[in-house]
Amino acid sequence: MPELLPDTGPQRVLAASNFVYTIGSGLYLTAGVLYFTQAVHLPAGQVGLGLAIAGLVSLALGIAVGHLADRHGARGVYATTLVVQALATAGFVLADGFWPFVLVVGAAAGAKAAGTAARSPLIRHYGGDRPQEFRAYLRAVTNVGISLGAVAAGWVVQVGTLTAYQLMVIGNAIAFAFSATLLVLLPPVPPVPTTGGPRWIALRDRPYLLLTTLDGIMAIQFKVLTVAIPLWIIGATTAPHWLISGTMLTGTVIVVAFQVRASRSVDSPTAGGNAYRRAGVAFLVACSMISLSAGTPAWAAATLLITAVVIHTIGELWHSAAGFEVSFALAPRHATGQYLGVFGLGAGLAEALGPGLLIALCITWGRPGWYVVGAMFALTGLAAPLAVRWAQTHQNARQTHFQAAESASPA
Repeated sequence: MPELLPDTGPQRVLAASNFVYTIGSGLYLTAGVLYFTQAVHLPAGQVGLGLAIAGLVSLALGIAVGHLADRHGARGVYATTLVVQALATAGFVLADGFWPFVLVVGAAAGAKAAGTAARSPLIRHYGGDRPQEFRAYLRAVTNVGISLGAVAAGWVVQVGTLTAYQLMVIGNAIAFAFSATLLVLLPPVPPVPTTGGPRWIALRDRPYLLLTTLDGIMAIQFKVLTVAIPLWIIGATTAPHWLISGTMLTGTVIVVAFQVRASRSVDSPTAGGNAYRRAGVAFLVACSMISLSAGTPAWAAATLLITAVVIHTIGELWHSAAGFEVSFALAPRHATGQYLGVFGLGAGLAEALGPGLLIALCITWGRPGWYVVGAMFALTGLAAPLAVRWAQTHQNARQTHFQAAESASPA
């Protein structure tokens, strides 16, 4: 199990803020869509379209706000994104039609993407010698918070009244606002001065963009547990439906217990590339086992699915550790927010496009689709070490160029 408390005061403040935030996220992730379909009575198709629009609109905000965090101080910018997200979430209770729904959900999704990028300089500044490891700790905390929020959301879904859903929304907004308030206890991070050259350097870093793309493809795996497996259990297997909760709980417990430990061994970009490769193989094995669960007795299907989830989650640990490592290690310190904002584009696209892709391949097509998805993950993992080597070569050349420029400049 990871340490219950980080080593330093600023790390504890960030962890506490993240914990409160993710309790609110757990509420929304579990019952947010049901609020709009069951309480607001929007058609499911409109809700899906609105969420897709919000996801796509939010992609560019991460880069821009990450750059603001680099240049104007990350604490204030990050706190502002949390306040905006709290206000937008509170606005859910006023969304009585499609376009008001798109407006408030778009604002909330944009603030979430911006906050992820703005928080990155704080993690780098206060994360010690290994900010990647502290980021892994925060992911373990995230899973605990989301689990607690999901429990509370279960009560909301069980009651099912408009008042219960509105209380959930207000509770979500309060969690985001309190998360922002806790940041007052965090010492401010001074802005990082520019080093000259183009402003949007992350968008010119082709090796980093390639890694962003590969990580985005790999990030579709997060939707396997939350989208594909529940639909597969219900529609293609004889496994009991309670196994949907069982698979989610299994994955969450493994992440909470082992994410920090898995990240400790991924301590260089090269190790990150190798971890991507291992993750791809694990996802291929897991997808194959999920496919085999169709047409088997209930006990065999349940055994195959639980085993597949364990293997898949081990791959998830490696994938997350690899992403933490390469995204921080290959980003220049003076542009951490901008670079991590770019890296978040991959996960954002996976969030927007992954569910549809998995439903089309794994659910509509069926068993062969699972092998295609598994092969996609495996091939992506095989390509990652090559992309990491290219990015390291590019990083070394950039550092040599900067050092030469500083040597040539007059004292």
